[in-house]
Amino acid sequence: MLAIHLSRRGMTAQREITHDCIVIGAGPGGLQAAIYLGRYNRRVLIIDRGGGRTAHAKHIENFLTQKSISGTEIIRLGMEQAESFHVEIRKGLVTRVMKEGLFAVSTEAATYMSKFVLVSSGGTENLPPIEGLHKFFGSSIITCMDCDGYKTTGKKLIVIGNSLKTVHLVFGMKEMFTHDITLVLYTDKVPEIYKTELQDEGIRLVIGQPVRVTGEDRLEGLQMQDGTLIPGEVILSHFGYKLNDGFLSGLALKKDAANIKYVTNRSYESSLGGLYIVGPLSGDDQVVIAAGEGALAALDMKKRLLES
Repeated sequence: MLAIHLSRRGMTAQREITHDCIVIGAGPGGLQAAIYLGRYNRRVLIIDRGGGRTAHAKHIENFLTQKSISGTEIIRLGMEQAESFHVEIRKGLVTRVMKEGLFAVSTEAATYMSKFVLVSSGGTENLPPIEGLHKFFGSSIITCMDCDGYKTTGKKLIVIGNSLKTVHLVFGMKEMFTHDITLVLYTDKVPEIYKTELQDEGIRLVIGQPVRVTGEDRLEGLQMQDGTLIPGEVILSHFGYKLNDGFLSGLALKKDAANIKYVTNRSYESSLGGLYIVGPLSGDDQVVIAAGEGALAALDMKKRLLES
């Protein structure tokens, strides 16, 4: 079976042997799967658009054997390791995935065919429009308690969000990391019982619109729309993220009860046979967990390729 590469005008075609697996996104799960499959001497193609949430992480401290490593370094080393096992990596944005016997994975420039597909495209942060936020993003401005909560230990913390989940989050942050917390909510959605608990826990509650992060060489605080300045050393932004999954819209894939994340089995295969989904699209958003998911998916593909 052959793959067809079409020019943007659709005037020419170039043929290439089908891949065993196409990995969409060079995230930790995708790279780990590609390394496993490459070591089985399988024909693997990674299509990656560049960037990604892992690349934004400046100090990952919860990955076994790595006291501290940046997300950029994990991706760079992972790509080098995958290429050492003859995995092909191409830069591109996947626009569509279809299945008619084989999988057809399309970018703006070409369509590639494969027996299996693994999706590791991750998500994009929902960041509020606050002046100066990007200056400290990934260092003093964080978005994940599990990833970076430890860095707030003993520091003056500001948590911003707009849901009851954010209120629940601050109680956990206080129990594990710091007692000096200010909770900033854009609108007042807090039941009185929670307000009483926040007061009892010594957590300051501010309702309003943040407009600017203050500080030159280091973060100093958060300025509100009414001019109020909230001092702080670290800001935890809690607005979630959106999934990078638009290219899957043509497939009837089963999702969870909230109709957000994709349902997979123990090997991270989706409801469409041969399509595997790892990382935040189907589960937790952690580098080490996604890597494990990629390994399990690759082991399952290896077994099925041997049986075919």
